[in-house]
Amino acid sequence: MKTSEIKHFAGFPPQLFSFLEGLEKNNSKIYFDKHRDEYEKFVVAPAKDFITALAPFLEQLNPSIRREPKFNQTIMKLSKDMRFSKGVPYKTFLLIHFGRFKLDSEFYLYFDKTGVQYGMFLNNSKEENLFFKKNLMIYEKEIAKVFSSYKLNNQFSLTEMKKEMVLLRKKFDFSKDGKLLLQMKYILLEKAMLPKEKKIISSPNFINDIIKTFSRLYPLYCFAISEQPLKLLAKFEEQMGIAD
Repeated sequence: MKTSEIKHFAGFPPQLFSFLEGLEKNNSKIYFDKHRDEYEKFVVAPAKDFITALAPFLEQLNPSIRREPKFNQTIMKLSKDMRFSKGVPYKTFLLIHFGRFKLDSEFYLYFDKTGVQYGMFLNNSKEENLFFKKNLMIYEKEIAKVFSSYKLNNQFSLTEMKKEMVLLRKKFDFSKDGKLLLQMKYILLEKAMLPKEKKIISSPNFINDIIKTFSRLYPLYCFAISEQPLKLLAKFEEQMGIAD
């Protein structure tokens, strides 16, 4: 997809991080209501602009991926349902995510006061329409080839999502540590940008980095969403081109 084809996106402003930091310090409805205009302007608006701009790429990638700029689909609400939660009323992070359904394997961006992490979440459980666990055992060589061909090795950290995040590898290499995935349920492969890199994050060009990263991860995503991952991978390579 050419940059000229991407709808307007101005970047994520530095005030997004300031808002999240302030909310963490004073996590209350009084504070949130007082700063609601900042939330709408610096958090919600750029998130929706980003999703709208990214939507044509996602549709081209796979039409089954949700790409509407809506809460509870591609944007997680900050407010908690206090009927089922204890403690503070708001999450202090912004999660933008792109999958087919709730708790699907998906692409994501996670913003908190420290910066942004982005990459792919792999649901490695045995639920309906989730295939990574099965495919990991059947197609180990093909997955290793994807990591090699699309230059994924040593480009992403490996984290297991439990009640607390557990960082297993700062630079994950499937050829060396692929067996780790077999024992994990919720897998994160991600990159990080710190607030000091805000010139990139707040630039319209940030979306190009995301498109490049999601494109490289999509061949792996094929093994998470399909019983016929090689067929899906072949379709992607025919449409988007084979990695150098």
